[in-house]
Amino acid sequence: MQSNCHLSIVSTLYRSEAYLPQFLAQCAESLQQLGIASYEIVMVDDGSPDRSVAWLREHRANHPNLRIVELSRNFGHHQAALAGLACARGERVFLIDCDLEVSPEILLRFYETLERTRADVVYGYQEQRKGHLVERLGGNAFWQVFNWLSDTEVPPNILTERLMTRCYVDALLTLGDRNVFLGGMMYWTGFLQIGVPVAKRQRLGASTYSFGKRFSLLIRAITSFSTKPLHASLWVGGVTVVAALLYASFIVGRKLLFPETTLLGFPSLIALLTALFGVVMLALGLIGVYVGRIFVQTQGRPNYIIKNVE
Repeated sequence: MQSNCHLSIVSTLYRSEAYLPQFLAQCAESLQQLGIASYEIVMVDDGSPDRSVAWLREHRANHPNLRIVELSRNFGHHQAALAGLACARGERVFLIDCDLEVSPEILLRFYETLERTRADVVYGYQEQRKGHLVERLGGNAFWQVFNWLSDTEVPPNILTERLMTRCYVDALLTLGDRNVFLGGMMYWTGFLQIGVPVAKRQRLGASTYSFGKRFSLLIRAITSFSTKPLHASLWVGGVTVVAALLYASFIVGRKLLFPETTLLGFPSLIALLTALFGVVMLALGLIGVYVGRIFVQTQGRPNYIIKNVE
């Protein structure tokens, strides 16, 4: 893509109206401190149900470098971020959430690190996760499970926030994944990536990421970047069959050696059959998830549809 500016700041909109005044003000302050005059701020509306886009239109006179990208509906945070990256025209692209959990002022550290190290990506990560105990444990468990099962190891507790070169962004956009998990895609792409510790603030208001969405993201992440669960189902099935054969041999052998022994009867048989049925259904369900991923990928539908660009 032909670059028309030095830096693109990309963010997504979903129930974001309350954060926009401070977010844009901090972006302007950071750009001024860096001395960057050639820039754009790309805000992607991911079907936000509030007045986020209306507010931007009302105040765009104060932000002449603002670009509004409206998607046709809510496609999800990762898909909206990809849309923003595809629309960005800068030689450097700064991806950040606008909820102010991470201040746009982090751009100063990222930019200095990128220029000093000549890296392709500078990303933020949490040394210690924010939030209450359940949130911290859940976040840590997410990355532990993903890295344990995935073929692509991703540094734990990475954040959305990252500064990228044009070469890296162009390479990322060629992947063509329909089952989008940005954390894995960004690290699978390769290039020189350097992490910077970032202290994440507690956001104002409730997070739009529910437990169900986080669990769904974990399933999508694992099944998009690993076949280990399929291999595991094979091993579980094999071990179960061997255990069943050993148990059956034990029953038959005991009856032959000790004819007076009473057989354990139907309860044991029913328990064994139930266990085998559970293993079979688990394996079929796992295969079904992967078949579903294949179906979505082969459909070839776009990850997002852009309705309007201003």
